[in-house]
Amino acid sequence: MQYATIKEECRQLFPLVGSGRFVTAPVVTEDGLPIQDPLVLKETNTAKGLAVHNQDNNNHSRMVATNSLKKVTDKIVVQWLLTLHQIGLDVVRTDRTLVFYERQENLSKLWDVLSVYAWIDKDVGYGQGMCDLCSPMIILLDDEADAFWCFERLMRRLRGNFRCTESSVGVTSQLSDLASVTQVIDPKLHNHLEHLGGGDYLFAFRMLMVLFRREFSFCDSLFLWEMMWALEYDPDLFLMYEMPESATGQAVGSKGKSKSIRQCGKYEREFLKSGSKNASEAPLPMSVFLVASVLKDKSAKLLQEARGLDDVVKILNDITGNLDAKKACSGAMKLHKKYLKKAKKH
Repeated sequence: MQYATIKEECRQLFPLVGSGRFVTAPVVTEDGLPIQDPLVLKETNTAKGLAVHNQDNNNHSRMVATNSLKKVTDKIVVQWLLTLHQIGLDVVRTDRTLVFYERQENLSKLWDVLSVYAWIDKDVGYGQGMCDLCSPMIILLDDEADAFWCFERLMRRLRGNFRCTESSVGVTSQLSDLASVTQVIDPKLHNHLEHLGGGDYLFAFRMLMVLFRREFSFCDSLFLWEMMWALEYDPDLFLMYEMPESATGQAVGSKGKSKSIRQCGKYEREFLKSGSKNASEAPLPMSVFLVASVLKDKSAKLLQEARGLDDVVKILNDITGNLDAKKACSGAMKLHKKYLKKAKKH
């Protein structure tokens, strides 16, 4: 019921929400003015909506706009409207090899969920890559509301990755952590990457942003998520999902409190057992060690063949769809243990 209420609010602002159609071209300018592109076919008999998404006889998507849209003055609404076409562009590119998305209604469902989320999360809104994270929810859950709330809970873990400032993107801190981890466990590789100008580890941006959805097959990426979150399991984090406003601080601050180690996932147990001086802080995300595991596995090839950042990207792109989730998690755990031992000595 809550999702239906929010979705109706969005539909009032933009009638295509929930219509089974979606947009792939801008509908307003940054000033809130309706875009009147002469190349856009106009139609006067549509509902008072802003635009509709159709298919022509050649199966090429086209926009059909109306003249009924007036200038939007609310900055929050303008910002939301500006994201809708970007969501549409990303939707048609997401998991396009899967038969599931050959049906227009499924593409529209994905667009609806992401559009509604962009409306309720006014701080972060929509960012490229969210489509990859949301797609599994749409495919696995028949009920759209269920898919939305599962995605919303997932974003409570990952929304920081999409938080942008003038100088950085949220995932930058994880890239910095990855650099620190690699420097400890494989200093030779780290120095080589720095020599190539890749010391900022931006080549690993996508892996961390969308949790390996592009590097693993669809099924393997879900298997990886299950394993990763089981290893990371911490009962205190439950509060973050059910009572985010009142309990987030409590959950974050509870990391250093004494608790039964048996309740935690293996990754958490290793961190608590390490007795490091930083035990009062949250451990690094498992995803950082997963990327470190991939780099370690390709270390010899990177050292021998990479003569520039383009080579690094090519070598890592070659693993797309060919990674083994269980092997990656096992490697990440070994590196995590090694890192804790070395960090403790230092």
